[in-house]
Amino acid sequence: MHCCQKQQTFNLHSKFMHLQHPQDKKASSGSIGSLDPIRQKEVTVKTPGQKNPKPTVKKATLKADLDVAKEFKKCKEEEAKRLDLSKSQITVIPSLVKELTQLQEFYLYGNKLGTLPSEIGYLTNLSKLGLSENSLTNLPDTLENLKLIRVLDLRHNRLNEIPEVVYKLRSLTTLFLRFNRIRHVDDAIRNLTNLQILSLRENKIPKLPQGIGKLVNLVTFDISHNHLEHLPEEIGNCVNLSSLDLQHNELVDIPETIGNMKNLSRLGLRYNNLSSIPKSLANCVLMDEFNLEGNKISQLPEGLLSNLTRLNSITLSRNAFQSYPSGGPAQFCSVYSINMEHNQINKIPLGIFSRAASLTKLNMKDNQLTFLPLDIGTWVNMVELNLGTNQLTRVPDDIQNLEKLEVLILSNNLLRRLPPSIGNLKRLRVLDLEENKLESLPQNW
Repeated sequence: MHCCQKQQTFNLHSKFMHLQHPQDKKASSGSIGSLDPIRQKEVTVKTPGQKNPKPTVKKATLKADLDVAKEFKKCKEEEAKRLDLSKSQITVIPSLVKELTQLQEFYLYGNKLGTLPSEIGYLTNLSKLGLSENSLTNLPDTLENLKLIRVLDLRHNRLNEIPEVVYKLRSLTTLFLRFNRIRHVDDAIRNLTNLQILSLRENKIPKLPQGIGKLVNLVTFDISHNHLEHLPEEIGNCVNLSSLDLQHNELVDIPETIGNMKNLSRLGLRYNNLSSIPKSLANCVLMDEFNLEGNKISQLPEGLLSNLTRLNSITLSRNAFQSYPSGGPAQFCSVYSINMEHNQINKIPLGIFSRAASLTKLNMKDNQLTFLPLDIGTWVNMVELNLGTNQLTRVPDDIQNLEKLEVLILSNNLLRRLPPSIGNLKRLRVLDLEENKLESLPQNW
């Protein structure tokens, strides 16, 4: 490696990169068809003489002093099937709404509504009703008349409970209740047997009723960011679920019945209080990602990962693992990314990646590694390798065989010297050696 290249590529004192999964971005309300709508565009503005630019959010244009009654009249005259009065600063819906019986879609996002008039019950042809980002605390009982309603969006309101009338809307296929103040889900939820998408994310729910098991048509269920400690066994009856998001709760266990969900491709369990995982999860063979970050797990059921043959990403960071999961090389055959950061693992087993031909990213940061396996030179497809914050005293010469390596993190170890062969890593663009005991650098740099 030429001298001029060395200064550009290597920095012994600066930390360049963490190979952690990015933090979840908090989404705002928006389209009725998405659980995680796109955020508003952020623009950086720099004024003359200002050193640090201030980010500013481009706000959507509001319709000032909208004449709602006039809009209703126009809608009726044109026999419009769809009416969108979103972000119009509306505080009251006039009773004239009862004349819009032809409406099939009615959107009132981002207004200042505290209540809806009982006359809303006259809109018997409605299939979609969008009410997110208002100040609703309840809904009128006349909503029960909407026998054709399929999509009801109540995100970002002030509901302390699910309005009783919602449990009577048996035609619902999509129900969004994200970001309210809901503390209780009634067993009457069992009535909504046509539901395919249910979002209760970001509320204050401590438990689910047994009736949740009657929602056999559910495909997507998001109840993340609540206070759940347990799940009812009946949830295993939701056999059509493909996405179940339970992350950021207080779960201490998962029922074995979860193994009945053989269509499950996504299971969110990050940041709970789990100390174990049910063996039956091995039945969920469609999962392509396995993420248990931020729990209290020290081991997995024997052979669990080996059965999940479609896995391409495994994240077991921030748990209590003292060793690699049992199951041998077979558990990493299709995996391209493994994150074991922040555990108590003291060695990487010899040959554990002998069948991991797709493995390109390995994060072992913040463990207790004292040495690297003798076969490290066989990890020939590795692109990013994070071994920071361990107790390594040497790097094997065979590191030179990792010809595809672009990022190598060795910070916060006990290294006194590096092998000259490390200079042969022609694709290396980031080498972090911060906080070691280096006495010299290889002369061929």
